[in-house]
Amino acid sequence: MTAQPTGAPRMKEWTDFFVAEVGASAALAGLLFVGVSLNLNRILVLPGLPNRAFHGLSLLLAMLVVASLMLMPGQPDAARAIELLVVGLAMSVGGLMIDLPGIGTAEPAYRFLFLQNMTLSQCASLPYVVGGAVMLAGGSGGFYWVAAAMLLSVVKAVTDAWVLLVEINR
Repeated sequence: MTAQPTGAPRMKEWTDFFVAEVGASAALAGLLFVGVSLNLNRILVLPGLPNRAFHGLSLLLAMLVVASLMLMPGQPDAARAIELLVVGLAMSVGGLMIDLPGIGTAEPAYRFLFLQNMTLSQCASLPYVVGGAVMLAGGSGGFYWVAAAMLLSVVKAVTDAWVLLVEINR
């Protein structure tokens, strides 16, 4: 077994975390999908909610994909870093493409909510990019950024689920 440099991430220490995240993200995505199905007619009528549902599901899917990629055995750290960069950039840019049009077309009273939603989406996506960059540079803190991205993604997805299941029925 080859010893890793001091600053290199130690994947073995993170295996349990990523296994837990695979299960959690799959379960939450399934629940959100069922919730959207239950309120589909109402969601489709209200502007911005279909995009919000899609983005909530995509954040959970990104968690599932990232955790699965991180668990693939035998990958060099550089490959993991590039995977994180690709997923993080795709989620960040995709989130902006989903959220920005909504801000411009929302009624003035609701623009702040669209901006707040977009900010939380970016806070959930960009730590993947930072984590990948840290890992690519040989730093040891990259996985902590990934953990932050995953935890913020759960917060964002649960917030979306609450809006899609409860708030639209008030």
